[in-house]
Amino acid sequence: MPSLLLDLDNRDQLAAALDGEGWVVACLCAAWCGTCSSYRAGFDSLAARHPDKTFVWIDIEDQADVVGDLDVENFPTLLLQRGDRVAFFGTMLPDPLLADRLVQAQAALAEEELARLAASSEERRGWQRDANLRTLLKNAD
Repeated sequence: MPSLLLDLDNRDQLAAALDGEGWVVACLCAAWCGTCSSYRAGFDSLAARHPDKTFVWIDIEDQADVVGDLDVENFPTLLLQRGDRVAFFGTMLPDPLLADRLVQAQAALAEEELARLAASSEERRGWQRDANLRTLLKNAD
């Protein structure tokens, strides 16, 4: 199954995934970015390997009202979130195998460990405050 391309018509689908306890893996990119265009097929293949997770492709320009002031420094930027907890937010090499290892490693962590890590540094506390997709979607409505 390919990743979901976030648009105005399917934001509720992403919001529903975030309301549960499942994982959301978001790739933040831009249509004009050649690296992103090349990476899209690999991201979709990653989604197919993890059908228990919601994969979403977010064009930061088309969805500017959602991502707002989120600091996307380079492409591709991945955001991994489970429920209300951001487990990872950052630039990745456009390598689906590397992203796969990241997804597997985060998904293997117990909820208590995810909570501990989320509060373990100023950077990670900032992810909770600024990069939480659940909050970003609610504020875009």
